[in-house]
Amino acid sequence: MDDSLPRTILLLGSGELGREFVICAKRLGCRVIAVDRYAGAPAMQVADTSAVIDMLDGAAIRRLVRAHAPDFVVPEIEAIRTEELLRLEAAGTSVIPSARAAHLTMNRDAIRSLAAEELGLPTARYAFADSSKELERVVIGNGKQSIGLPCVIKPIMSSSGKGQSIARTKADLARSWKWALAGMRGDTIRVIAEEFVRFDSEITLLTVKQRPHVGGTLFVRPIGHRQERGDYQESWMPHPMTAAAIRQAQRMAKRITDRIAGADGAGLFGVEFFLRGSEVIFSELSPRPHVTGMVTMVSQDLSEFDLHLRAILGLPIPRIDYRGPSASAVILAQRDSQGAPRYRGVAAALKTAGVEIRLFGKPSAHTHRRMGVALARAGSIARARQVAQAAARAVRLEGT
Repeated sequence: MDDSLPRTILLLGSGELGREFVICAKRLGCRVIAVDRYAGAPAMQVADTSAVIDMLDGAAIRRLVRAHAPDFVVPEIEAIRTEELLRLEAAGTSVIPSARAAHLTMNRDAIRSLAAEELGLPTARYAFADSSKELERVVIGNGKQSIGLPCVIKPIMSSSGKGQSIARTKADLARSWKWALAGMRGDTIRVIAEEFVRFDSEITLLTVKQRPHVGGTLFVRPIGHRQERGDYQESWMPHPMTAAAIRQAQRMAKRITDRIAGADGAGLFGVEFFLRGSEVIFSELSPRPHVTGMVTMVSQDLSEFDLHLRAILGLPIPRIDYRGPSASAVILAQRDSQGAPRYRGVAAALKTAGVEIRLFGKPSAHTHRRMGVALARAGSIARARQVAQAAARAVRLEGT
């Protein structure tokens, strides 16, 4: 593989994770075209140029590839016409980590079926439904095969927990179906109903698949995280795990990333697991940097965005230097705002040693939207979490 620089990257999806990736790419002189469905998205503000398209329009993606001739097409979101990525890759365009990985992870049904049925990874019991009536059947009307209540219901395509809910009673099922449809992305009307796993904790294992000529698969230390409304609120690392549990998670992560990326695929994956006693249970996978991994911007010398870029470009990752217990906490909008948001409290948040603030530059706000993140290092995980949460609480949009 040609490892000369600079290279041209077409970034499909330009949110906060894309923004940090672009910043890393620009440090190595790369040219980046940032694409999203709306103007002024966070990554567009730091890229060389940008384009606004419907990414479910395969022809629009194809026109951008023809216009810019990128060395790499890097998806940053799920809601992309991935059939077009498969065609582009077959014609010689490099899709990260592979077009198959993007295609399989676009919808939760494909990746869950691969994990559970083909690879035999331990997962929560699950079923799919294409209608409210079918949802009721698979949850409570299918005898011993029923998922049962309570259960977690999600659109097969969504982001940031949108459309996710817990159904605890039969009456909740119709509400959960409507909520899932309201929060879905893409154009496939389908949900997944999952057994409610009473886990001890949940983690993200950032898994770095390098180019074959560079080296093998690498793993970042486990990241613990907490969710509300199905969306990440805070993360911390290193999450305490036994050596045996770490090895088990790493084996599963390598098996599934090897399968979907193929021999030549490269990039960083966020592989999520539930931990319950000595059990490690596969949950979900993203073939790109993960929101919970934003803590790596303060926990180590090479963030998840640096690692993703190096893997893509075929550059070496000799080691990762960790800086000790670290945490992140999201800064959320408390109200809707159509204008460009302004913030107060950043100075107060930065008075504490070891704190860093990232504001994402989103052009508008709505209730519970992620607008920034507070990062912290401290002498213990508990203290780092406390400091990060306090810093996040200190930062507020004007008027809230």
